[in-house]
Amino acid sequence: MLAVSVVIPTYNRRDRLQRALASVFAQSYAAREVIVVDDGSTDGSGAMVEELFPSVRYHYQANKGVSSARNVGIGLATGDWIAFLDSDDEWLPDKLTTQVARLSEQTDIKVCHTEEIWMRNDKRVNPMRKHRKAGGWIFRNCLPLCAMSPSSIMIQRSVFAAVGGFDESLPACEDYDLWLRITARYPVLFVEQAQIIKYGGHEDQLSRKYWGMDRFRIYALEKIIDEGGLSKDDRVAAMQMLVKKCRIYRQGALKRDKQQEASHYQQLIERFTAA
Repeated sequence: MLAVSVVIPTYNRRDRLQRALASVFAQSYAAREVIVVDDGSTDGSGAMVEELFPSVRYHYQANKGVSSARNVGIGLATGDWIAFLDSDDEWLPDKLTTQVARLSEQTDIKVCHTEEIWMRNDKRVNPMRKHRKAGGWIFRNCLPLCAMSPSSIMIQRSVFAAVGGFDESLPACEDYDLWLRITARYPVLFVEQAQIIKYGGHEDQLSRKYWGMDRFRIYALEKIIDEGGLSKDDRVAAMQMLVKKCRIYRQGALKRDKQQEASHYQQLIERFTAA
């Protein structure tokens, strides 16, 4: 059986964290360990964990962002597999059982994600077509937007040794960046049955905190193209997506009279169109 370490980053989400942890301890497959990395909470999250979930490995750090928190959790984990859960989401009871069973059948696979249920402001909503999940070699599926949810994913520890962890310089879209690096090198197993509930609509979501999220995706695309190692077809697809996003973002910058930003993205357009 697989030794699974659960890593939960959190910041001032005591009540949501309690719900997330309850869903982990309700799993039909027991994780080897559950690690909460508290990224500077001031809302009593630590006291709640100590009182209600004493077996959790609780690590507190000064606020450094979700990427740092996840990377610290990876470093603390002792299992061969890492399963992430964002503190505002929850797992369905057979989430780990289902993934472990599928991964035990396909021992060459090192990454697995699942379908999800979306909740927005306490109402279930249907994801748009662009959010459709897939398995296999999905690098090109990952180019437009984040194609895998951190709360659904299980990753073999060796993958992080090969591609690195979350980019701590990114305030958002850090998962998009890592998924590009992973899917360029590894096929992905997809569980078509929903195994998580993903909650949205609350004020502390990163997607609400930062405008112009595509600038972070453009950065990730430029980085992976410049690093080399992509297949010829994947490189072409990545450059095409970068140029497309740059054109859209440049138009937005011009409308906001951000001439310097617009000039920067025009230079990227010219660079990667000519490449």
